[in-house]
Amino acid sequence: MDADPKQYENIAVNESDIHKIVVSYLVHNCFKDTLESFVACTRVKQPIDHLEGMDKRKRIFNFALDGNASKAIELTEEFVPGLLEENKDLHFDLLSLNFVELVCSRKIDEALGFAQLKFTPFGKEQKYVEKLEDFMALLAYEEPEKSPMFHLLSEEHRQHVADSLNRAILAQTKLPSFSVMERLIQQTTVVKQYLSQESSKDGHQPFSLADFLKS
Repeated sequence: MDADPKQYENIAVNESDIHKIVVSYLVHNCFKDTLESFVACTRVKQPIDHLEGMDKRKRIFNFALDGNASKAIELTEEFVPGLLEENKDLHFDLLSLNFVELVCSRKIDEALGFAQLKFTPFGKEQKYVEKLEDFMALLAYEEPEKSPMFHLLSEEHRQHVADSLNRAILAQTKLPSFSVMERLIQQTTVVKQYLSQESSKDGHQPFSLADFLKS
């Protein structure tokens, strides 16, 4: 059961804490122009140490999101050498984006050559074998977007890979891999789910973050 809003509406929230939450979100997502405008309006302290790599992270993120994984990989290796060697799952996901772009462009011979060159080392590990089978199956379809593996071509999939890459870069550069806002939502969700489980014993509905945000 949700608490009566009257129980928390009068709880004081420090405005500077709200500013820090917003700044953390803008830095995490590389919204540099918006951050500069927000800092100018609120006169909040600008996190200089966080800004240093923001432009580089934004370029890398956008290349991954656009499906230009080869450029995202190149810039990542320049900015944080060794990251992709240490994170094989992420490296595989980025290479997969590159492969998908070749398939969608119907560059089949190039896609096959790319797969043989880049994916062969991953084929030695069982956890990648099923993923490789799904990606290679795209070659059998004239319209890959209508195949059972269509989700591998989706913007949502590219977004997921780009977000994962951004978090990995942040962690590698000793910065928080999640924004303060995300951590607050995660913590709130865990607490609400626990309380909801206790309340559900009395017949109350399970907690839904989507429904909570609508309230």
